[in-house]
Amino acid sequence: MSDLKKIREHKNLTQEELAQKSGLSVRTIQRIESGMKPKGFTLKTLAACLEVSESDLLVSAVSEKINELDEVSIVETASAVEKGEILNLQLIKIINLSSLPFSWFPIANFLVPLILMLIMKQRSEIIKQIISLQIFLAIIFPVLFMILIFLKLGKESVTIGIIVLTLANIYIILRNAYELDKRQKLFYKLNFSLL
Repeated sequence: MSDLKKIREHKNLTQEELAQKSGLSVRTIQRIESGMKPKGFTLKTLAACLEVSESDLLVSAVSEKINELDEVSIVETASAVEKGEILNLQLIKIINLSSLPFSWFPIANFLVPLILMLIMKQRSEIIKQIISLQIFLAIIFPVLFMILIFLKLGKESVTIGIIVLTLANIYIILRNAYELDKRQKLFYKLNFSLL
């Protein structure tokens, strides 16, 4: 649907009513609505008649290109875009999974993804969320570890606490990797960013 048709319908006008009001022919309005770009006098007349700016009537360059392309090139373009997204998604998954080998060591679990982010020059919001979550866990884990020590529950409880915290971090990393693969978004994320 062209921008002219959207505006005309919003103003509750038929093509005939717009033609009569603007002094243009119905055929001219039909051509513009089917994709022809209005120019000069026609553009100014329609803009004044509909009380909109001239730029509101112009179909965007992207829309014009899509209308000009045949179905085969649209499919090729779409598949190229999908491949680019998959490549980006692969880098995001690599950065997420890079925390896995160091999930037991709270400081290193965010350093490797942070270094990868800087090296690969990937600063998307989703990558910042992955690293922010690991930084948050790197802050929380030592605090919980110290609480277990101060409670003096014994060496076994401290060991079990470390194992549980490490397994929780591994689960978070793997669950986020699964969600990235299936839904292209994170399952566990913070409501704020630390980066």
